[in-house]
Amino acid sequence: MALRRALHFVFKVGDRTKTAAFYRDVLGMKVLRHEEFEEGCRATCNGPYDGKWSKTMVGFGPEDDHFVAELTYNYGIGEYQLGNDFLGVTLQSSQAVSNARRLGWPLTQVEEALYRTEAPGGYHFYLLDKEQPSHDPVQKVCLGVSDLQKSTHYWATLLGMKVIERNDSKKTVLMGFGDTQCKLELKEVGGAIDHGTAFGRIAFACPREQLPDLEALMKKEKQKILTPLVSLDTPGKATVEVVILGDPDGHEICFVGDEAFRQLSMVDPKGNELLDKAIAEDKSNEWFAKHNKQKAAA
Repeated sequence: MALRRALHFVFKVGDRTKTAAFYRDVLGMKVLRHEEFEEGCRATCNGPYDGKWSKTMVGFGPEDDHFVAELTYNYGIGEYQLGNDFLGVTLQSSQAVSNARRLGWPLTQVEEALYRTEAPGGYHFYLLDKEQPSHDPVQKVCLGVSDLQKSTHYWATLLGMKVIERNDSKKTVLMGFGDTQCKLELKEVGGAIDHGTAFGRIAFACPREQLPDLEALMKKEKQKILTPLVSLDTPGKATVEVVILGDPDGHEICFVGDEAFRQLSMVDPKGNELLDKAIAEDKSNEWFAKHNKQKAAA
């Protein structure tokens, strides 16, 4: 399955200003593209919401060879409730550690040269205090699971990921589609998985021709298919095909046809400008303050 690759993790964000500051100024990521949508996504990229929303892709480099973050913002929703499903992203960057110190962004040392920090919304990031590598600094995404053996079977046997390392004392399994890609770590949390309302989604690309077979395999194995194979249009850009799966704990997994996605995901040099413009034009905070109301919590 070497042709499959890790693409991004989707975070729901309630405050774009603080979130942009974290990814740009603390982590040192770049805005790769920004898009505004008037109505909800057919593959529920923005969660179960029908209204106006935006998508901002941020990363250390283009999506062709970097694992990035997809920040989805639903206008009018100010916060989301965290569960125990997403346990953190680990990245290697001494620059991010020094940025956090300089900006007074809270850091907690968890091991030698490893610090935990939080993105707005409470999402955990682990920063390895070593020089940023020339390839992608994002090393792994960690997800909580209720039954490590069952989940390992799903991700390795059904989705074709290679098991790289098992740690019985920590109850973790590290796996991936390729050695140079961002890895997936599964950690048994001792109990059921609660996705809260902040639940994210991890995305992978595969050759377009593999999508129908992947869907058929999940049907045969009686696994969850959250969104059957569907075509998604982005105005003026490539149409991509996706299938959204649910693992044994209900973690959302998006597989997208690689060929069209490479066209869709090209870096937009105006991405930064478009995000800043959208933040400046979003008067929802002022509206809620003026009417003495609070933004909805999902």
